[in-house]
Amino acid sequence: MKNSTTLLAIVISGLLLISTTTFAQYQIGHTTITFQDPNRGNRAIQTEIYYPATTAGTNTPAVQDSFPVIIFGHGFVMAWDAYQNLWEEFVPRGYIMAFPRTEGNMLSTDHQQFGWDLQFLIVRMQTEGATFSSLLYGVVASETALMGHSMGGGAAFLAADSLSTNGNTNLKTLIGFAPAESSTNGVSSINSALSVTVPSVVLSGSNDGVAPAVDHATPMYNNLASSCKTFINILGGGHCYFANTNFNCDFGESTSSTGISITRAEQQDITYDFVNTWLDYTLKGDCNAFAIFNDSLSLSSKVTFNQTCVPNPVPTINYTSGQLVSTVTGLSYTWYLNGTPIANSNQLSIIPTQTGNYTVVVFFQDGCSEISAPYSFITTLINEHTTTTFSVYPNPAKNKVIINGANELVIEMLQIFNYAGMEVTNYSLNDNVIDVANFVKGLYLLKINNQWIKLVIE
Repeated sequence: MKNSTTLLAIVISGLLLISTTTFAQYQIGHTTITFQDPNRGNRAIQTEIYYPATTAGTNTPAVQDSFPVIIFGHGFVMAWDAYQNLWEEFVPRGYIMAFPRTEGNMLSTDHQQFGWDLQFLIVRMQTEGATFSSLLYGVVASETALMGHSMGGGAAFLAADSLSTNGNTNLKTLIGFAPAESSTNGVSSINSALSVTVPSVVLSGSNDGVAPAVDHATPMYNNLASSCKTFINILGGGHCYFANTNFNCDFGESTSSTGISITRAEQQDITYDFVNTWLDYTLKGDCNAFAIFNDSLSLSSKVTFNQTCVPNPVPTINYTSGQLVSTVTGLSYTWYLNGTPIANSNQLSIIPTQTGNYTVVVFFQDGCSEISAPYSFITTLINEHTTTTFSVYPNPAKNKVIINGANELVIEMLQIFNYAGMEVTNYSLNDNVIDVANFVKGLYLLKINNQWIKLVIE
């Protein structure tokens, strides 16, 4: 393994974009495993696996780190080795790629079975990473992508349908290279797209005559139920150029596609520019990569695109019932006071106890986060430096609050205010004990004989 910093310069529409991307460059290891699916009569699924290795070669030790997984479906009568360009691009960047070799027979190809093979491998690769005797023990991350070309792209839609419906949490994205409609045994990739909710990218060459986008990739894209999906049309591109030279695919393209005006290398470079940033975003949680992905879409003169992508909302802060509340719901939260994290503040709301500027960071499903504008909270009803002869406990409290005095205690007046300045009346006082069981949780002020005490109700 070597760490390197690559200076990426892209000229798009006359503009020079320069970004510095630091990533690990790994050697490529290879192993072959034949898995068996017990739910389909122990169906054998011979799989070629490429992984980050300490030394390039077959069955060499894997780098001891955690790597996301890409499950790849090959095209019709195309062998896995036609996609060497892909594993040589993605594996050195820190991904494991698995290529099932099933359904390669021209006369008996079953798209549904191939989709089930891809689906099976999503789960089975996790088991492989947890098996002590496996070459991949301890290095398989949970984040997984489904990717496929042509027939394999359509089969990936079939697999993503079942995984999304069953609530699989490993599948993070679906990527189709010129996906072709799969319709054997009554299934349909176009119909399956209606159930696919993971973020997705569909790429197609504008001059693809083998699986024209209008009949294949476009209706799949349109039907996707994902809240974030992108269709990329590579201008002058073809069907087979996503892979290396392959006799069967190239022969089919020679009889059906016309007007291809870019080279295979050019189409693959365009593909890598978008897919690398998309994978970094969806599988590695790199939120900056998503911004680069979208900037490249907007500025590139080599593609046209469609996109439906709902951005993560930016939270604001409301003050209600003695609490500061985020207006946006996420997976988790961190609150800050004057730029310093507040301990144990991982909830949608907090009870402010000090004057200052409060902000909240909300973390979302995609691993990205958004931060609110500061909310200025001021304690106006109390001089925080005033010394009082009274104390209350417990504080914070839930049900009962006991009032203590330094000397013999005589309560001549007791008032309770919330931090909106409104006096609270729904309490009782018996033997210097206040019943606060019915209070809304938040910050309150007790005025005892003209002395102020802060009280937090949890």
